[in-house]
Amino acid sequence: MTAPPPDYKVRPRRILVVDDEPLVLDSIRMLFELDGHEVETANNPRAALKNFAPGKFDLVVTDFQMPDMVGTEFVRAIRELSPGQRILMISAYTESLTQSGRTPEGVDMIINKPFSLAALRQALANLTGPS
Repeated sequence: MTAPPPDYKVRPRRILVVDDEPLVLDSIRMLFELDGHEVETANNPRAALKNFAPGKFDLVVTDFQMPDMVGTEFVRAIRELSPGQRILMISAYTESLTQSGRTPEGVDMIINKPFSLAALRQALANLTGPS
């Protein structure tokens, strides 16, 4: 594994990643682990909710379009359990989700698929603060 660039200054975080696409799920996990973050994954929102506990994660990353429960429903469920939880949504539907100029309710930030490592790093830094 390659070390993160020297200007990357976010201390290791605990991150929950939820996506129904195995390739996307593994890619996000590997990108975060590359930077030393502890990552837990779930391939559907219901499984993620079973393992979620307030204070367990610094960040929850979720896809929007999933078969059993769309991302906004998952976000509402997380907010009921932990109102202060930081949530990043990833989606190929960013434009339609932000038509009003705002992110969906309960979502702290949204980034578009496909995304880069730099975009994930920037979102993590913006949502959890620097080291």
